[in-house]
Amino acid sequence: MQAQNSSPPPFSWQIRADLFAQLAAMEKSGLPIIQAFGLLRLPPTHQSRVAMTKKWLERGNELSIAGQRSGLFTEMEANLIGAATSAGSPASIYKRLAEYYAQRAAQGRTVKTRLVLPAAVLIIGLFVQPLPALFGGTLSLGGYLFRILSPLVVIALLILFLKKLLTLNESAPSSTQSLAGLVMTMPLFGKTLIRRNLRDYFESLALMLEAGMPILQALPKALNTIRLNAVKQAFSPIQSRIEQGSTLTQALADIPYIDQELALGLIHTGEASGKLPEMLFRYAAMETTAINDFDKQMAEWLPRLIYAAVAAWVAYGLLTGPGFGPRLPADLL
Repeated sequence: MQAQNSSPPPFSWQIRADLFAQLAAMEKSGLPIIQAFGLLRLPPTHQSRVAMTKKWLERGNELSIAGQRSGLFTEMEANLIGAATSAGSPASIYKRLAEYYAQRAAQGRTVKTRLVLPAAVLIIGLFVQPLPALFGGTLSLGGYLFRILSPLVVIALLILFLKKLLTLNESAPSSTQSLAGLVMTMPLFGKTLIRRNLRDYFESLALMLEAGMPILQALPKALNTIRLNAVKQAFSPIQSRIEQGSTLTQALADIPYIDQELALGLIHTGEASGKLPEMLFRYAAMETTAINDFDKQMAEWLPRLIYAAVAAWVAYGLLTGPGFGPRLPADLL
């Protein structure tokens, strides 16, 4: 299913969590879908998409199509809702998506909160470190501003690059993909970046299978959640293998990046017991726990490293700069 026009950017995780929490509550209460969208409330800047979805519904469009056309749902969300609606009710998918996005939003807030103080210390350090040279007359006002602004620009570019890595897709420039490949080889960070991609793949696959979507339809959509080209290429043969009669466990048997013992054990159990979505959710939850542990450690240690680096940098500037006190003339040294 494709939207007729290019869709606007998806909402933030918190807005999406609120959206699906409201839809879950109204679906559970038995409200007709058009009436539910008349009561649905998002922040004013996003409410226009709700109104547009309601118009598409009034014209006879299915909810999944109406939501995607208006930009209210992403393609994956629309596919999940469409499959769940065909199977009966989208209430369980609404609830799953609300919990999923609420968890992501909470993780983002935690990291941002823990980085506020180190960021403030860094900015103060940028202003303080060149002061001795400015007051000592060896640095002009323009040079002082350059010393402050140039590191901020570098930091901003680094943050943009990291965000790009987390939202990378197959259409990204080859230079960005090459840098992502380099990050994949880095200790700690590379493994966690791959883990995020695998978690998204298996979690989205579990969501679609739970919604009632056939696995051969779900696999290519789940594949689109993988943003690293190297990982996507490794997973791309899975669909053809299943079409040829393999089970999912067999199709994944020689795929790199996967924890073969844990992942394949859970998936095999799920296929044998008829509870594949449940086992995929369990594996995705384990990966999420590992990712959260890494994020927690980074949130604890990164501020300390920033404090130490800024303190050393400021102390070095004060000790080696002109200083505020008198200095002997050069010919007397």
